[in-house]
Amino acid sequence: MKKVLIILSSLLIIAICSSCDSKKNAEASVESIGEENILTSEEKAAGWQLLFDGKTTSGWKIFKDRKNNTWEVADGVLHCKALDEVTGDGNERSDLMTTSEFENFELQFDWKIGPEGNSGVIFHVTEEFEQPYFTGPEYQLMDDPAFPSETPDHLTGSNYGMHPAGKTTLKPQGEWNHSSLIVNQNHVEHWLNGEKLFDYELNSPAWQDFKKTSKWGETASYGAAAKGYLVLQDHGSEAWFRNIKIKTL
Repeated sequence: MKKVLIILSSLLIIAICSSCDSKKNAEASVESIGEENILTSEEKAAGWQLLFDGKTTSGWKIFKDRKNNTWEVADGVLHCKALDEVTGDGNERSDLMTTSEFENFELQFDWKIGPEGNSGVIFHVTEEFEQPYFTGPEYQLMDDPAFPSETPDHLTGSNYGMHPAGKTTLKPQGEWNHSSLIVNQNHVEHWLNGEKLFDYELNSPAWQDFKKTSKWGETASYGAAAKGYLVLQDHGSEAWFRNIKIKTL
């Protein structure tokens, strides 16, 4: 009998320990999820605000209210879906933009891209024209290795069609990258994974001269707006965004 009691006690202890471990793992999982799409007390005190709550598309709308079936919120991430060739889901593609306008700001966001993916974040966008890039400069996002012949100013971190990012610490396709975009009194900075890529002075004489010989030479509206919406580009590729936060400067 004594031996049986010892065995039963041992089994009870094992069961309790297992239950505690499961609880700890569950709590750790919840804590890990909770670390995304939140602001710390220090960030709140510094004036940061979330643009994506991890649960809804509150604060966002489709550019020009076009038909769209590509943007969704899944697992705490803002997801731009790929086209499903079988069901046709993802066949009505449009860009996603904020419902608020911004002028001087620091924007931070995490992102990853699908295979051979292409996307971007565009700022100072207005809805006067058919596409956001007719007004707003674009922080380019790409699966760079999949486009070996692409011009340098079309690769990740570049100001698309204008300023090449140069050598970057881009993480492999499918992994999360962290980007920062600073726009302050026409001074613009592009950052990727903690490293500053370049800066430029929007609408300066040097910028105007450079624009004339660029892709945007015949687009008078490009870069002309002093403020506007932020846009996440749907370029027909799968892309993911999280931890999108902004601070007014």
